[in-house]
Amino acid sequence: MNRPPAAGIVRTAMVLAAGRGVRLRPITEDRPKPLVTVAGRAILDRTLDALAAAGVDACVVNTHHLGRMIAAHVARRGRPAVRISPEPRLLDTGGGVLKARPFLGDGPFFVVNGDVLWDEGPEGPALARLAAGFDPVRMDALLLVVARERAVGYDGPGDFTLGGDGRLHRRGAAPAASHVFTGLQVLNPALLAGCPEGAFSLNLLYDRAITARRLHGLAHAGRWYHVGTLDGLDRAEAALGAGGDGAPGARGRGP
Repeated sequence: MNRPPAAGIVRTAMVLAAGRGVRLRPITEDRPKPLVTVAGRAILDRTLDALAAAGVDACVVNTHHLGRMIAAHVARRGRPAVRISPEPRLLDTGGGVLKARPFLGDGPFFVVNGDVLWDEGPEGPALARLAAGFDPVRMDALLLVVARERAVGYDGPGDFTLGGDGRLHRRGAAPAASHVFTGLQVLNPALLAGCPEGAFSLNLLYDRAITARRLHGLAHAGRWYHVGTLDGLDRAEAALGAGGDGAPGARGRGP
């Protein structure tokens, strides 16, 4: 009988890598967004390395745009073991996670967006902090959030305010919110109960968790990089080390 991992231990993960990368064109015309390089390393490799360092043994990566390139790329890797979840029709974030649910085990699991990077910051590795902070008795989701001033390449109004009790609240009608969702999170499998198959956003589940007072946030003290746009990619390159693959003018293009 499979048993959930002990508290503070998360052994499985999903990387959301099925997007078309429209805002990164022309770079993404010949490669999927997760294989775009920043300072010489593919975003996907940086993410999978961080998951492995956090103790993740198995990871699902969903694919759509140029998905065969992702499958070939991860086939060359070791830990974590990667299973590809192809999406002939895009399922959005929630639908993609639901499709992969049978491979994510009985315990809480990480979900990481495929177009984000982060510095670990002074408080230690972000993923380990998320795992240690997740309490399935009180939480359906624990989202890593960052203060807007630490969000590199992001110019939006913010997503959430973080309460003193650790709960997250939507920006709503306010002109701005203090924190941005980083795309790193731990989810309780119970949050997916009763969801219909097909395309839907994880935002629907966050709203369900807010109503139940079970959506929590963890503040990240390091920098966070949004590389979903060309400007964000340039800023990440400048911060993490210029020159993608070392060739002038070859921004974001891997080998």
